Amino acid sequence: MIRRAIALVLILALIGGGAAAWISRDWWSDGPSNEEVSVVVAKGDTLASAARALEKAGAIRSTTNFLRFARRFGPDAPIRAGEFTIPARASGRAILDILQNGKPVQHLVTIPEGMPSILVYERLMAEPQLTGQIDVPAEGSVLPDSYSFEAGEPRAAVLARMQAAMRTALDEAWAARKPTSVARTPREAVILASIVEKETAIASERPMVASVYSNRVREGMKLQADPTVIYPITKGKPLGRRIKRSELNAVNGYNTYASAGLPAGPIANPSRAAIEAVLDPAKSTALYFVADGKGGHVFANTLAEHNANVQRFYAIRRARGEM
Repeated sequence: MIRRAIALVLILALIGGGAAAWISRDWWSDGPSNEEVSVVVAKGDTLASAARALEKAGAIRSTTNFLRFARRFGPDAPIRAGEFTIPARASGRAILDILQNGKPVQHLVTIPEGMPSILVYERLMAEPQLTGQIDVPAEGSVLPDSYSFEAGEPRAAVLARMQAAMRTALDEAWAARKPTSVARTPREAVILASIVEKETAIASERPMVASVYSNRVREGMKLQADPTVIYPITKGKPLGRRIKRSELNAVNGYNTYASAGLPAGPIANPSRAAIEAVLDPAKSTALYFVADGKGGHVFANTLAEHNANVQRFYAIRRARGEM
């Protein structure tokens, strides 16, 4: 009897030791993955569905064991939605902590300065980590910048942040506007800034380009900005060809060759810097500008000066074989 009792104790000890080793291996010891893996937890996912994704990614050995140990030894807290990076060899215990308390991976979507809303829409719709549908945002309502988001976040939420950023930037710039600005309303500031944005890619030129268009508005002159002619045709996308004479003569609310004053609306999403430029333009009497052949522009106060600048630009183009 004594020998049987001793044997039973030994057997139970062995069983207990095996169970402890089993638990240790699948909960506290290193996990099976030899490399970092990424796991996406969608909004509303349960720990069970997350565990299946973890097993598929190779971060855990068994969904069943992970769930058993998580419920037995882990905190009773919900998991977060988002994309999580699981380090190589992470234990089950460490993985659960990441899902419950870790910060989801942040992705970036960048809206360049002067991007029209149709391209903002296409960029957001092409981002595979975002969800849901959106409409093309109102032109001029988005502030160009880089925006972070989490995997599975709705596109509408990201777009709302972009538009809120524009409202804040516009309010701040409008509050600091100078008397020299011709913009009578924040919307007019955005309209004029969108033209400035499309006319120069050089940040230092924005105040001067803004001054030219501001001077033209004061004089009652037509702005004659090519990008306003193109906008009704392509909604801001590149035209890909020369502007036709019929398009220069078209009356559509946007063509600033056909009508004086500002166009009916913005033609792009201007940057904060472009908005600030039209609300504080450079002190100048210039009414004209043309490309200088070096990536920038040369400005003129009179038509005669401007025509001379145009001829110099044509000579540069002919020397390059472009004409």
